[in-house]
Amino acid sequence: MNQNQTHSEQPSALTIPLAIVVAGLLIAGAIYFGGSKSPNMAVTNPNGTQNAENVDVPAVSDKDHILGDKNAAVVLVEYSDFECPFCKVFNTTVHRLMDTYGSKLAVVYRQFPIAQLHSKAPKEAEASECAAEQGGNTAFFKFADKVFETTNSNDSLDPAQLPIIAGQIGLDVAKFNSCLSSGKYTNKIAADVAAAAKAGAQGTPYSILITKDGKKATVSGAQPFEVVKAQIDGLLK
Repeated sequence: MNQNQTHSEQPSALTIPLAIVVAGLLIAGAIYFGGSKSPNMAVTNPNGTQNAENVDVPAVSDKDHILGDKNAAVVLVEYSDFECPFCKVFNTTVHRLMDTYGSKLAVVYRQFPIAQLHSKAPKEAEASECAAEQGGNTAFFKFADKVFETTNSNDSLDPAQLPIIAGQIGLDVAKFNSCLSSGKYTNKIAADVAAAAKAGAQGTPYSILITKDGKKATVSGAQPFEVVKAQIDGLLK
């Protein structure tokens, strides 16, 4: 398998109140009946990047986790799973793109934990929301980067590491633990999963590039830096 891959699923449309575990069961069923050999199989998307003017993706707002200016020339909206190995790889690519384009590019991280594949990912997603609750976007991306740095993917991260990571980035660990144990962000995570499905995601990572004038293109899988850069350059012309 190469880096141009996704962890695959084909979820049914979900509603916000549904719990993540229900989403996971629907995903698993879709994979099984869709013909994949295994729910843990990563599959290559042959298209990689493509125009997608009609992709139904929620508008970026101040409620999002945004790296950069939401009014940038191009916004990359990424649906991601903290225990997906390809998301771990793509996280490095995203930061390289930010370094390359500066103020011309912004990144929006949205949650897409595939619970059937990675049972620990939903709680890690909730943990990142608890980090954001304390420290906003800065804390969110510090926490996300540290999780990707620490985990070896595929449910390898010990949950006991989550409060340790929170402390490492300067959060109040007691408040963090209280937030995480409350389950207050479960529905938010479910809403992101539902939005990802509606936007056409069939695996992670799944990204949509959006220009200020509304042009869109999708990026399926952990496409190399050069591939995504070429797509962004084309949108900027």
